[in-house]
Amino acid sequence: MTATQVFTVKAIPPFDFDLSARIFSGGDRQISNYQNGKFWQVIRLDEKPTLIAIKSSGTVEQPKLSVKLTCDQKISDTDKRRAAEIIGTLFNLNFDLNPFYEEAKNDKVMAELTRRMRGLKSPTTQTAFEALLDSIVEQQISLNVAGSMERKLIKAFGDTLRLKWEVYYAFPTPRNLASASSKQLRQCGLSLRKIEYIKEISKLIADGKLELEKFKKYESAKEIVKELDEIRGIGVWTAEMTMVRGMQKLDAMPADDLGLRRIISRYYCKKRRITSEEARKTAENWGRWKGLASFYLYVASVLGIEVQNI
Repeated sequence: MTATQVFTVKAIPPFDFDLSARIFSGGDRQISNYQNGKFWQVIRLDEKPTLIAIKSSGTVEQPKLSVKLTCDQKISDTDKRRAAEIIGTLFNLNFDLNPFYEEAKNDKVMAELTRRMRGLKSPTTQTAFEALLDSIVEQQISLNVAGSMERKLIKAFGDTLRLKWEVYYAFPTPRNLASASSKQLRQCGLSLRKIEYIKEISKLIADGKLELEKFKKYESAKEIVKELDEIRGIGVWTAEMTMVRGMQKLDAMPADDLGLRRIISRYYCKKRRITSEEARKTAENWGRWKGLASFYLYVASVLGIEVQNI
């Protein structure tokens, strides 16, 4: 059985779907990808792995998305509403960029980047756990190596959605990873230390002793870092990466990240090597939008956009 539902979702303007989804280009087509104007990914709807396929049917100033759900089970109206909510989270559709753009006018580099990338919204994972797991995997290794490990983890432990033309994989649940053997996790390329971190944290969540989603309601980024930093395997960098990627905390910035520091230096410090403190000092110009501004710098660097800092 294959069930489908088609509907539209609107976003608060400005929103450039193509620019915002481009970060997923070159992804694994069985997990998530963006190609020829279409983004697709497997999400969970009441524990049912469901494929979402999204295309833009509007403009940057009047954004509208066309969505198709495909599942091997019946799709209810509740599922459809939940899918719309998840898509809203994945692309931050209900976030208004205008306050950020207004403050960015005080920073010449950021003002130019926001002008040239108008409508870019930062993506967010469906759950905070996904962002945390990715951040743990990425600790002290290259993004390319980490990406390979993450794909192996998803295919080894994620629930599958079998459609007649393809097999797709959803992100693993904490319970799936908590019950995985160290040998199975090692086959994904993880170090023994990271295996310990992942299994311990997954078990805490599966047993109800750690609720990551609650942190989305916290107003203080420092408080989130303080609480997460007490958990084995989660340091300040991992906590900040998790907040930016999985909690929509756009004031958080992982200043200890070497890649981010290089990008900040490229646009603000004439490519000289800078410290975490220098990165944080530069970020003071971005006010409460440090995480979002960092994302704009990252995308600008990927797209090869150059801005002269006068």
